[in-house]
Amino acid sequence: MSHVTPHWTQPSHPAIQQVLYATDTSFTTKSLSLINLPPFGLFAKLDFPPCTPAPSPTYATVQCGVDAHLNLNSDLLYINHSCDPSLLFDTTNLVVLAGPKGLKAGEELTFFYPSTEYSMAQPFDCFCGSAECKGRISGARDMGEEQLRGMFLNAHIRELLGMNGTRTRVEEEEDETARALRNVVEAANKALDSYLASKNGVAVKVEKKLNGVNGVKRALNGEYKNGGGITEVEAEGLRARGTTSRELSGEMGGDTVA
Repeated sequence: MSHVTPHWTQPSHPAIQQVLYATDTSFTTKSLSLINLPPFGLFAKLDFPPCTPAPSPTYATVQCGVDAHLNLNSDLLYINHSCDPSLLFDTTNLVVLAGPKGLKAGEELTFFYPSTEYSMAQPFDCFCGSAECKGRISGARDMGEEQLRGMFLNAHIRELLGMNGTRTRVEEEEDETARALRNVVEAANKALDSYLASKNGVAVKVEKKLNGVNGVKRALNGEYKNGGGITEVEAEGLRARGTTSRELSGEMGGDTVA
């Protein structure tokens, strides 16, 4: 399999991402963060352009709906899979967020492929090295509830797994990610109340929440709405290893039709 030939201007995200290419012929790549972010801070938007709707899944797509996929058309293509990811690809709200541990400059950029991909045509054995490594990666469809416990999953994955509307064992106990997201929401609300009270000189009850905060609440509840993404302004309210996984699987992580 040949290396992906970029058709976009490189680097596409010079302020936040550094892509490292192997010097041999193994077609290995990985990406490093150039910035520090708090838990769930905004890393990037999945804007149109450069993203474009994909009529069918390909090597360079991510799944964003039950039957919807998009082309990244950027260096975000070179973000590898990990079972202990540093990023969350929220393809419903079209944003990429730092994970629950935050993000440090120099850290490898990774995300959990089954969080966006229901079925992958070319599974691969994960080599992330995490203590939580799931082993064989072939999409959320082929993973058990125990394997998905505590993992961020997009709305379409939850829907395809039959998780919407009923509580499964995956949801019986609020996991670390959910607790961290909830803490971010509460902290953002308090900060907004305090800021507006200080600005107006009086204590006020804030009725209007940031869209970004509401988006996080929807993430907790699995209630996603397209176009409800976190803007840069809203994000401010939330701020206070080998072979690339895509090349191992022969695809971006989407359910490519062979």
